[in-house]
Amino acid sequence: MNRTKLSPSEIEARLSALNATIPAPWTLIDGQLQKTFDFPDFNAAFGFMTRCALAAEAMDHHPDWDNSYGRVHIALSTHAVAGITDLDFVLATRVEAIANAT
Repeated sequence: MNRTKLSPSEIEARLSALNATIPAPWTLIDGQLQKTFDFPDFNAAFGFMTRCALAAEAMDHHPDWDNSYGRVHIALSTHAVAGITDLDFVLATRVEAIANAT
């Protein structure tokens, strides 16, 4: 996977493609792809985070995130290039698949 920083137009195109397939969109805030996921309780949220952590570790690409009870907020960017890369979109897609399987 490529760690080259994407241009603003590439980010917009990739974000549009990602959001076209999901009911609740990812947004671009402060140079990061961001989304909040809501679960019925802490156990479900923590299970989701655990599955996401395994996917992120396999990619060697880790999200910034926080959790409060049944809510998980994820922010993706590639720190090494101070921007958004292909890795962020690949991880966002994997996170969506995990959320849909939960």
